[in-house]
Amino acid sequence: MREEIIDIKEGIKFHKIQTNKFKTNLFAIFLNTPISKENVTKNALLTSVLRRGTKELPSQELISKTLENMYGAGFDCGIEKSGDYHTIKFYLEVINDEFLPKKEDLSKKALELLLSIVFDPFEENETFKEEYLEQEKENLKQIIEGKIDNKSTYAFERCIEEMYKGKPYGLYKYGYIEDLEKITSKELYKYYLELIQNCKIDIFASGELDEKITNFIKNDKNINKLEARKFDYDIEDKKEEVKEPKIINDSLEVTQGKLVIGLDVLSDEENVSYITMVYNTILGVGANSKLFQNVREKASLAYTCGSNYMKRKKIILIRAGIEIENYEKAMEIIKEQLENIKNGKFTDEEIKNAKNLIFANINNIEEEQDTEITYYLGQELAKCNITIDEYRQKIEQVSKEEILKIANSIKINTIYFLKD
Repeated sequence: MREEIIDIKEGIKFHKIQTNKFKTNLFAIFLNTPISKENVTKNALLTSVLRRGTKELPSQELISKTLENMYGAGFDCGIEKSGDYHTIKFYLEVINDEFLPKKEDLSKKALELLLSIVFDPFEENETFKEEYLEQEKENLKQIIEGKIDNKSTYAFERCIEEMYKGKPYGLYKYGYIEDLEKITSKELYKYYLELIQNCKIDIFASGELDEKITNFIKNDKNINKLEARKFDYDIEDKKEEVKEPKIINDSLEVTQGKLVIGLDVLSDEENVSYITMVYNTILGVGANSKLFQNVREKASLAYTCGSNYMKRKKIILIRAGIEIENYEKAMEIIKEQLENIKNGKFTDEEIKNAKNLIFANINNIEEEQDTEITYYLGQELAKCNITIDEYRQKIEQVSKEEILKIANSIKINTIYFLKD
């Protein structure tokens, strides 16, 4: 197994992925915390404020200059919603020491910088710098307001919001302007201190790595000042079948209707996620899928039509861009595809094609360092430890009978339509 997991302290893990495929080493830190209305905007703002400076490098300009001096190292940060978790993520990529023009410990320098950005940020009298905060608040405000610009993404987010109204997963990952305006630098710094002493912390390193990297993490001053923490949150909410699908119609200035249908997977099969992946690929992934072939190609009703499986929440979201007047006909054909799969109207060839498409995606996991790190982080958050080879085997073992069981457990939860 390529991934080695080292427990630094309870709730803090170091994941070491040994690979010689790349000329770079990639380091990442993930702060994982349950998402809530109280913290969602703070988390999004904090991500941006932390990148602005460390105690030793108190400005973004100094950090950029340091990265340039590390042979053009690349730094990035962001935030994701993974089930009911908010994941604040930081990446730093450097050339592997083996390929440097002169001998130096660039990996150690990179890790030192990354750890200081996350755990030793620039602050003044236990507050973040007011100037940095105000600039990042304005940047975040523009992101939140810009949510409406991409109508397809907006409809997708709105469907999730309606499916999970009043629940953590229904929250927008970048938060809300009404909450953003109230956040002070002192309040955000106090929240930051609470977060790093309570959140689940996963540190990743991918590349040609020696034991010095592990020892460095274990002995780093920033890690040593962190306390052990218990992190045992439920990763799935208990689903109840809805009696009638929720139907939501929104109106905006759009030239094309955006249809999103949220489906609940109401199955407790042991390998439900792997079976549902195959089901979803037959339904709506790629040019051979039932949705693409029947809604787009044969009926010419949609510019785009496909589906996404959100494994962490056991839901499928069907998405279609259609002419507004084609709504009823599109709904009829989409429901017909769901019924056809329930009734076993899919071939062994379709199963094989679906599996091959999934295998192609699995094969790509190890081809990019950030993709591989994301895979192992997902395993960590899901509290399982499936290697990439085991993942492939589980997909291979999915049978038609299992797909039928999943198909018959699927119910429409929400129908969302964005029209003019």
